[in-house]
Amino acid sequence: MNTTEDKLKAFQRLLDVMDELRLKCPWDKKQTFESLRANTIEETYELCDAIMKKDMKEIRKELGDVLLHIVFYSKIASETNDFDIADVCNSLCDKLIFRHPHVFGEGAAKTAGEVEQTWEQIKRKEKDGNKSVLSGVPDALPALIKSYRIQDKTRNVGFDWEEKEQVWDKVKEEFDELMTEVKHLDAEKMEEEFGDLMFSMVNAARLYKINPENALEKCNQKFIRRFNYVESQTLAKGKDLKEMPLEEMDRYWNEAKKLEREVKN
Repeated sequence: MNTTEDKLKAFQRLLDVMDELRLKCPWDKKQTFESLRANTIEETYELCDAIMKKDMKEIRKELGDVLLHIVFYSKIASETNDFDIADVCNSLCDKLIFRHPHVFGEGAAKTAGEVEQTWEQIKRKEKDGNKSVLSGVPDALPALIKSYRIQDKTRNVGFDWEEKEQVWDKVKEEFDELMTEVKHLDAEKMEEEFGDLMFSMVNAARLYKINPENALEKCNQKFIRRFNYVESQTLAKGKDLKEMPLEEMDRYWNEAKKLEREVKN
């Protein structure tokens, strides 16, 4: 692995390259915070995709792309004297030190759970900290992740089930309420109750230490694999999916499931 000196040299090289690009490249010269934003979101999702696939080569590549954006934004801000990459690094270090008194101060925390219990309280003590428990949840977060963060933050101030098993009663309650609205075919109320059911399921995932985003993405990938098998088998026989009976599709689907189990075993 690289030494500390190697890492510092590599980071300095990146900063030098960024300076040259901003000075001499027509595309890089015209970029702004707003123009980069969509690309930043895309790069973040590409990193998440590589992580889900456990592809270390791609993770390294995508981390570089995300790092480029951090350096790029900092370079743009330095040109207006708002901040630079040193300010970004130093403010991050200050925050990490402040939020980890059990490492850098006199606080005590022997488990990850103990750290989490005081995390939100510590954040609100910061000079520019959030004024309310939920004010730090970004509006732009995808709904599934946002619901998890909302529940996690309220948990840190004691708003949670006394026993995790209690959440299943809430899930059943929300499901029953959804079924009632389904019978009435009220689109607006069905949507509302469906949201309540999803929120309660995310809550259950949190209580049982399941990441709902990862769980759903794994399900997505599993469905894609199995459907691709159904499609490939259909095409191999010179048939069209649209003309294939559902029973035959189910047969290929079950074959895909069986093959997956055999690979796992």
